[in-house]
Amino acid sequence: MVRGLVEYLSDMKDYADLRMHTAEHLLNRTVASVLGCGRAFSSHIEHKKSKCDYHFGRDLTPEERTEIERRVNSAIKADLPVREEFIAGSGSGVELDFGRLPEGAALDKVRVIRIGDYDICPCIGPHAGSTAELGGFRIISTGFADGVLRIRFRLAAVLPPAG
Repeated sequence: MVRGLVEYLSDMKDYADLRMHTAEHLLNRTVASVLGCGRAFSSHIEHKKSKCDYHFGRDLTPEERTEIERRVNSAIKADLPVREEFIAGSGSGVELDFGRLPEGAALDKVRVIRIGDYDICPCIGPHAGSTAELGGFRIISTGFADGVLRIRFRLAAVLPPAG
């Protein structure tokens, strides 16, 4: 089943903020590394604040929250390039999570977003050109209910370079 332009464009509303969507990628990789629970199964990306939901057994500890923020901000400060690539979905030697691709999506040629050596993930949305464009990352709240860990986050405004 091939998705049409109307469906693609209707999905773009979820990716309206390039910075927040790119931060979602960093958060997903970091949460997967710190908690071992995989990437978000659901997210809602907005300009002012966003949220990601993870299958996990409890809320974050203060130490985990601090470590996730530290790692995401470290990746932002590293000014990692954000690049689009097209790769074979199977047999490419790259381990990818196809869980959020539409059912029936063709996997012979998959668009992935690579953020330096930090993250690679199939994705249809637009992104910032580098992590330095994101500004500071902050978890504003977390919550746990019915096996779902929700992380709400925002980004600091990015000031233009002094000239």
